Amino acid sequence: MAPEQTLNLSGKTALISGAGVGIGRASALALANAGAFVGIHYYSSEAGAKALYDELTAKQYGCMLLPADLTDEAQAKRVVDQLTAKTGRLDILVNNSGGLVKRAKIEDCTLENWRKSLDINVTSAFLLTKQAIPYLRATGSGRIINLLSLSVQTGGANGGGAYAAAKGGLMVFTHTLAKELAPEVRTNSIMPGTVETQHHEIHSTPEMMENYRKQTPLGRNTYAEEVASAVLFLASDMSSHMNGALLDISGGRFLR
Repeated sequence: MAPEQTLNLSGKTALISGAGVGIGRASALALANAGAFVGIHYYSSEAGAKALYDELTAKQYGCMLLPADLTDEAQAKRVVDQLTAKTGRLDILVNNSGGLVKRAKIEDCTLENWRKSLDINVTSAFLLTKQAIPYLRATGSGRIINLLSLSVQTGGANGGGAYAAAKGGLMVFTHTLAKELAPEVRTNSIMPGTVETQHHEIHSTPEMMENYRKQTPLGRNTYAEEVASAVLFLASDMSSHMNGALLDISGGRFLR
């Protein structure tokens, strides 16, 4: 018999890394609106995380703030320990933390840039996931969702090679987890297009953003809320037979 198909997350606990801004914030809102208790992880975006916490608590949604540097194993463990001590369970993990450290072609990329790119995008996901696995497995229906980047398609245009390599590693990590953890845990990934968020306000010029819009068949860049809808879908029973999949939310920008 097919599992019940619903977006209802009532009674479930979700942990979203990097939830203070952008896709992480939108995802936290989407999962909370669906009934999940939300662990709001943040590192550098304290103001955004606290504003999100205030917004969710004002709606009487269950949530808690979880500050940590996820590249440190002890701090990653503390995040999971604190959340599960509060709720007694962990059903959904959204590995969203990360970012582009600095644009540089590989021949000009410093070892520091390379290592930091891997640490904040891949190592952080590895450490958080490792701590979360026992709790996700215990539910019998855990879900892991990894946020990639369109750079896994482009190879990192405009000096984003180190970032692209890191996100490519996260894509392979998705496949590894999908094999190792099923059937108790399903693992999938999302490849957003160019998203209208703070990330591109920092790392992309207005001219670059306009070019990205022109390259997209739908004529515009992606919104964080659209990516969050995909996160909700993968976190829910609506995606009950998806494992190791990649959802492209880019408006068709890389159609072949």
